[in-house]
Amino acid sequence: MSKSPIVAVVLAGGLARRMNGEIKPLKELAGKSILSHIIDRITPQVDQIVINLNQNEDLFRKYGYPITKDSIDGFVGPLGGVLAGMDWIAENFPEAEYMISVPGDGPFLPLDLVERLLLPIRENDKQLSVAVSNGRTQPVVGAWDISLRENLREALLEEKLYKVDRWTSRYRIGEVDFSQPDYDPFYNTNKIEDIAEAEKLLLQKIKPHNL
Repeated sequence: MSKSPIVAVVLAGGLARRMNGEIKPLKELAGKSILSHIIDRITPQVDQIVINLNQNEDLFRKYGYPITKDSIDGFVGPLGGVLAGMDWIAENFPEAEYMISVPGDGPFLPLDLVERLLLPIRENDKQLSVAVSNGRTQPVVGAWDISLRENLREALLEEKLYKVDRWTSRYRIGEVDFSQPDYDPFYNTNKIEDIAEAEKLLLQKIKPHNL
C-alpha cells in the first residue's frame, strides 16, 4: 500500500453537558489547554490536523489549524464530526486515504497512536481500526477509510444511525490495544473534577511528547 498523507481530526464539537457547558478542550491542564496537549502529542504523527467544532470558533482560531463544522445539522454525535473530517479531507487532501480521529478532551494520547492504528489497515486488510485500553473500546479514537464517507453520510441522514460502534461493525475493523498498567492513555476530562486527576497523572505518569 502506498503512503498517503495522514490527517487527524480533533473532535471538539460536543456540548460539554458534564462540564457545566464549559469548553473542554480549552480547559487548562498543567499550564496549557487540553487542546494544546493533544496537538503537541499528535502533531509529530500526522501531516495535518483539522479541528471539528460547531460553536465558539473564534476561541479556537488562535491555534492556527483549519476548523470544520459538522456536515449534518443537529449535533448528531461523534459520527457527525468524523464525517465532517472526511469531507474536509476529500476537499483539501484528496490524495489521503485514511483519517485519524481523536477526542478533544483526551490529553494523554500515545506517542505511537497513529502508526499502530494504521497497522491493521496496512497489513491485515481492515477498513477501520479502533483503540482499546484496559478492556474498554475507545470508539472515537480510530483510523477511518475515507472512501466510506458516503456510506457514513447515508447512515446518518437516511438511517439516523448515530452510534459509532453500530456503524463501524458493518466493516472490517481491527482493534489495537494500548493498555497501560498504571493509567488510561485515553483518560478524558469529562467533568470538572477530572481536571485535578488529569494534572496528577500528567505530572506523575505521562511521558512528555518530545521525549
